[in-house]
Amino acid sequence: MSIFQKLFKQTFIYGLATVLPRVLGIVLVPLYVDVLNKNEYGVYASIMALLITGNILFSYGMETAFFRFVSKDPKTKNSVQSTALTSLTSTTILLLGIGILCRNELATFLEFETQYIVFGLLILSLDALVVLPFAWFRINERPMRYAVIKIFNVIINLGFNLFFFLILPRLAIGNDTFWDSIYFENDKVIYVFIANLIASAVTLLLLLPIYAKIRFGFTSVIWKSMIKYAFPVLIAGIAFSINEAFDKLLLKYLLPENIADGEVGVYAACYKLGVFMTLYSTAFRLGIEPFFFNHANSKNAKETYAKITLYFSILGSCILLGVVVFSDFLKQLIIPDSTFWEAMIIVPIILLANLCLGIYHNLSVWYKITDKTKFGAYISVTGAIITLTLNFLLIPKYTYVGSAIATLSAYGTMMILSWYFGRKYYPIPYNLKKIGMYLVTSISFSILSFYVFDSNYMVSIPLLLVFLVILYAFEGKELKQILKK
Repeated sequence: MSIFQKLFKQTFIYGLATVLPRVLGIVLVPLYVDVLNKNEYGVYASIMALLITGNILFSYGMETAFFRFVSKDPKTKNSVQSTALTSLTSTTILLLGIGILCRNELATFLEFETQYIVFGLLILSLDALVVLPFAWFRINERPMRYAVIKIFNVIINLGFNLFFFLILPRLAIGNDTFWDSIYFENDKVIYVFIANLIASAVTLLLLLPIYAKIRFGFTSVIWKSMIKYAFPVLIAGIAFSINEAFDKLLLKYLLPENIADGEVGVYAACYKLGVFMTLYSTAFRLGIEPFFFNHANSKNAKETYAKITLYFSILGSCILLGVVVFSDFLKQLIIPDSTFWEAMIIVPIILLANLCLGIYHNLSVWYKITDKTKFGAYISVTGAIITLTLNFLLIPKYTYVGSAIATLSAYGTMMILSWYFGRKYYPIPYNLKKIGMYLVTSISFSILSFYVFDSNYMVSIPLLLVFLVILYAFEGKELKQILKK
């Protein structure tokens, strides 16, 4: 099996494990918009946005450092693993303790109820404790084990969501039964976090055997080197979380209080249609990150990286145009409440933004394998500055459309900066003509389909078919060779 076939096989498995949690998010959108009003959905979306930043802080770049140092020297592999596990476990317990002690102050500052803060801290802690066990599966190329546990997490989360929102209201009949005692009719948002917490706890229990394999231990020299490597990744992660999540938070805090949660709600619901690109990008990244490190010393590494980025751009362009073409159908399927549709205008913008982000992750190989992670921090911070600046400027006038434009501007800039600096420090022969051709064609067809012809299938489907014919004409032969086996 060629390295490309092996890569795509592992990416498919990781993709399945990544897609299902995100599919869970999509599947639950119709349920949430049915049982929660726009304001309640806005509260849920805002808290989930905060959890994105929290996940970055709790893991502080240790996952990426783990990949780098485990692959760097086989002699220190065991020490690296045990040191990373000890570090992450210790800091998680410390951060959880501080957070619980300061829960009231955090709730006041963030303008959320205290119970949401507590649930958020518990979820963050459990998720942080499974970061390295999952990384261990990836570095040891055990995607099936990784996928099975991830999928089980999805099943548990989905099951409890269905129970809390569909079954529990029928069991709570108002006779002071046990079911009545756990049914909160006026605070249904809390069930989202309870279901998530239960799923995260079960996942940690399933991964405890990996703790026994890695074992706790600590080597200060290794830890200092890992922290030095991880710190720029942490800064980049925080900046990334600003790009990823702060649009929803800034909408909440910059818009008038009487409309803020509702605007966040419709924006977050329609933003979910961009998840198709996020699914693809994340799945690809999960498969590609260990691959980049493991093949860094290969003879044709740069040529291989260039081809991978080309294929990523090709498939990403297909997803962009495909989702845009069928967005009218998808909105009825995923967001059945038409009161949320007012924000559909942002869908193509968010899809393109996530495609730019995916290309950026592919381009970022140069600073990861050359240990120049500080450039990742510089680029991400630049993106965060663009995000914050444009959101502050555009939200008061354009509300969520301004947020979508800010997201695209940030990710597009990050993509260009990574390519620009990569040429100097680790030049990779990317086929820019082909990548540019596919991107420009898919973007142009998307604009025509969505904004000009208003998703008219008589026009948009032929546009999609034309794009696929172009793709087959230029890439059919090589793609067939890769997928042959």
